[in-house]
Amino acid sequence: MRVGDRWYRTIWPGDDGWSVMIIDQTALPAALTVRRLTDVDQVAEAIVTMRVRGAPLIGVTAAYGVALALRSDPGNAAFDSAIRLLAGTRPTAVNLRWALDRVEAEIRAHPPEGRAAAAYRLAAAMADDDVEVCRRIGEYGEGLIRERWESLGRSRPVQILTHCNAGWLATVDWGTALAPIYRAHDAGIPVHVWVDETRPRNQGLLTEWELGCHGVPRTVVTDNAGGHLMRTGRVDLCLVGTDRTTRNGDVANKIGTYLKALAAFDNGVPFYVAAPSSSIDWSLADGGAVPIEERTGRELGLSDDIPVMNPAFDVTPARLVTKLVTERGVVAASAPDLAALFPEGSRGSVASGPSSTGRS
Repeated sequence: MRVGDRWYRTIWPGDDGWSVMIIDQTALPAALTVRRLTDVDQVAEAIVTMRVRGAPLIGVTAAYGVALALRSDPGNAAFDSAIRLLAGTRPTAVNLRWALDRVEAEIRAHPPEGRAAAAYRLAAAMADDDVEVCRRIGEYGEGLIRERWESLGRSRPVQILTHCNAGWLATVDWGTALAPIYRAHDAGIPVHVWVDETRPRNQGLLTEWELGCHGVPRTVVTDNAGGHLMRTGRVDLCLVGTDRTTRNGDVANKIGTYLKALAAFDNGVPFYVAAPSSSIDWSLADGGAVPIEERTGRELGLSDDIPVMNPAFDVTPARLVTKLVTERGVVAASAPDLAALFPEGSRGSVASGPSSTGRS
């Protein structure tokens, strides 16, 4: 995406050909800061501290982390250690495990002397695949926004409510939930975005920054304003991302998503979820088994002696999801419909599940 007069991805190889460059999202929106990662420990730290965040980006970053580890030591013990370290960084986003399983499956068979180079190639391919997936999600999601605009008689902008950040900062480029908005805006469809601040990490401010860079009209609102906006008729549709989608269509996303879905359901507002196939956990029948990451009270500005519960995610049941927007099309949030769209994934587990390319 363009920032000023330069185009960026969120992650890319360094000029030296082996280090990994990232945009440090903890510095945004105040400053655009690029950091160089040179070993697997730095990659793990970047994921834990949310210098990189967003399920698709976490997966690609972890793949590069394995490549860095194998550059230092291509042996089996170092390989295993890197996988364990990275797998333990954040538990909810299934893209992390999916990416590591893919690296394990494709790189383990290489002789040690060829593993690092192969891992770098795979990580780069996964990054390119993610961009293509997001582009396709953008195409299908744009169609939904266009339909809503047509239903309004093209009389005014389409009012869209988002939660958290599912834009290019959460992926390699384009984003999931924001890709349809960018495409609609570029196609001349007038849109306005209500941007939830998304406490306690305020990822909504990343969304506001992104949309501002792209020239999309937007307004930041407090997390608790969404229900009020929907009840008073100021939201035409909701569009959010997902960190893990179970095979029945339940969706785990940033804490507060469930409340937005409830408000949307009560007010007859369509609630769409942009869901790349790499976020589908075919091993889980429903959202009851999704591991929910708990973070510390320090994110709330509280000391360690104050009891705090700080879940980073919640689960929205499939019955509240109007449609899932995937790279293969728009589909009902149900086990039969997901299985029909991704038959190769429904037959296996996460480890043998869908390629992020979504190629038919």
